[in-house]
Amino acid sequence: MSELMLQLPESLYAQLESLAQSEGVPLNQYILYSLTRQVASAYTVQVLPPEAVAQQRSDFETFMQSLGRATDAQVEEFLAQREMVEPEPELLPEAVTKLRQKVAEQMAS
Repeated sequence: MSELMLQLPESLYAQLESLAQSEGVPLNQYILYSLTRQVASAYTVQVLPPEAVAQQRSDFETFMQSLGRATDAQVEEFLAQREMVEPEPELLPEAVTKLRQKVAEQMAS
């Protein structure tokens, strides 16, 4: 286990000490628990209220409409201008073949 020396303002130390006492645990254990909970919250999925989801959906749809649509001819013209390169030597030939098939399927649809 690693050790960390930390300087805290007296007011924060007093608050942490009071909270640890109210939980009936040593201060060190309470601080460790608090830090663990904070770090874990960064990886926790937060459920949004339906209103927030609806607003995000509306914002996304507005954004997508603002982009406009390209015609098939514009898409073809753009694709014709792209630089063709050889795949990296590390790629397995099977992966390159599958990727080319997927691109061809997308172009056909």
